[in-house]
Amino acid sequence: MDSYPAVEDHGLIGDLQTAALVTKDGMLDWFCAPRFDSPSVFGSLLDRHRGGFFQVTPDGVDYTSKQLYLPGTPILITRFLSTDGVGELVDFMPVAGDRATSQHRLVRMLRVVRGTMRFRVDCRPGFNYGRDRHELERHPDGMIFRSAGLSLTLNVVRYADRLTGMAERRETDGGVCVVVTLREGEAGGVVVETDSPQPPRPYSPEETRELLEQTRDFWRRWLGRSCYRGRWREMVERSAMTLKLMTYAPTGALIAAPTAGLPERVGGQRNWDYRYTWIRDASFSVHALLSLGFTEEAWNYLQWVEDRMRDARSGGVPLQIMYRVDGSPDIAEEVLDHLEGYRGSAPVRIGNGAANQLQLDIYGEMLNSLHLAYDHGLEGSHAGWRDLAGLMDWLCAHWDQPEDGIWETRAGRRDFTYGRLMSWVALDRAVRLAHRHGRPGDIVRWTETRNQIYEQIMASGYHPGRRAFVQHYATDTLDASLLAMPSLGFVAPTDPMWQSTLRAIDGELVSDSLVYRYDPGATADGLAGEESTFTMCTFWYVQALAEAGRLDDAQLTFEKMLTYSSQLGLYAEEITPAGEQAGNFPQAFSHLSLISTAANLDRLLDAAG
Repeated sequence: MDSYPAVEDHGLIGDLQTAALVTKDGMLDWFCAPRFDSPSVFGSLLDRHRGGFFQVTPDGVDYTSKQLYLPGTPILITRFLSTDGVGELVDFMPVAGDRATSQHRLVRMLRVVRGTMRFRVDCRPGFNYGRDRHELERHPDGMIFRSAGLSLTLNVVRYADRLTGMAERRETDGGVCVVVTLREGEAGGVVVETDSPQPPRPYSPEETRELLEQTRDFWRRWLGRSCYRGRWREMVERSAMTLKLMTYAPTGALIAAPTAGLPERVGGQRNWDYRYTWIRDASFSVHALLSLGFTEEAWNYLQWVEDRMRDARSGGVPLQIMYRVDGSPDIAEEVLDHLEGYRGSAPVRIGNGAANQLQLDIYGEMLNSLHLAYDHGLEGSHAGWRDLAGLMDWLCAHWDQPEDGIWETRAGRRDFTYGRLMSWVALDRAVRLAHRHGRPGDIVRWTETRNQIYEQIMASGYHPGRRAFVQHYATDTLDASLLAMPSLGFVAPTDPMWQSTLRAIDGELVSDSLVYRYDPGATADGLAGEESTFTMCTFWYVQALAEAGRLDDAQLTFEKMLTYSSQLGLYAEEITPAGEQAGNFPQAFSHLSLISTAANLDRLLDAAG
């Protein structure tokens, strides 16, 4: 393993409690257990030598590989093609259910569909980000890798005696490598289990086939609940499944991404851990899920956010911007100095120091999603409303102060226009909900504060010299987060102040349809290095174009954006100038905004005839 695979050359599989990435070369190079935010078991994505991996790949032959998902599922098929034969590797994780568990299964099924092919099956775990030692226990039907905190059991599937006989097995570096030759029609496989209470046992072909069919049927039933029938349906549904894969079923929490430490630019230091649930991301998910008809998932989020509001109010503190998947707030940031980082991009960070930042926009995103949920008949509890009203009272007292902003910069607090905008949204939606549903609250105070925020943004957030709304009150720098202004109802898309803002963004932040969040060279963000275009902002730009009546530009930009996805329809956080995926992968922000933008653009195109 001499080089790192490209970020986009990965497929995602998962069981709704954790997930794994698999490359086009059959390498499972990222897997955390027992949860998304647990230490990695396989982590060669961040260090080729220490991280650990599990690879199934052709041995001693030139080949090409392609990946696809079994239609309507996240069951990943990797095809290896050579002059001598064609092999297929099928990777999936049976759904773990709604109860938190340390026991998870990874199924790796291998078969040859034409000719003959020799395979190398190489498993070398690296428990706890490669920090924990482990022992290897040998059994007739597999292996157990046992560390202080977790065990990993390899169970062999009895398809072919040559594979189970381990005649060409060798052990090295705390791992095991098996070489096997399969002919057309022959198959093999391994079922990997975490924290299994049983010794390794042989799985039969019938058992693995049943697991495959159960997993397939679960996902197709789930996807069958989607009511989306518009344009770009295949990409929308793939994004929906990707979001479902990043949802922790026991609590309904949506993580921002299943990975940590993937850089925004190779060699740079903007390498963060995104395996947590942001109030902002989860709030955006309500819009995307309800637009597809997934009310159960939206309701699960509402229950999760009610719990967070209750915790915040009982503790007398504002909401934290992010939480662990179980709702706990402890996300201390730590640097893993022993890992080299993806393509040498150090430092590798776990945890996230931004958790304690003040980001006022989260209240607007949360209230906007609650407002939409109420419109769909998903009303929260009385206790939840009381907690919400308490947070709105807190916001009335604290909105007019510098904060850290949506992009989590580390250069000190500013009067960010987007934070003020979303504070306006929070109070505006709270007032509407109180009036419409007869809920108690200090509506007079909320209304007066909302109007004060509006007047302040118009007076200080718009720069007359630039003829544009700007990032914060003490700058003339543009910011793509403000593309959301029309869709939030703060300004009409035909307003001259907004039209000139959109033209300014066109000229400075847009590069052949791709959109930068802001210009790091024009504003101090406290971070070294450059960044790439931000995928969510590009989708926001599409929506802003459509709302401004530029439907042709919007559709072309959207279609261009679809060409930047991975072969499997996945998006990272950012896209480099060379068109490569960058940042943590796949990214919830990207797929949420794709779904919402596709639905809105499809509606506007239909309306335009």
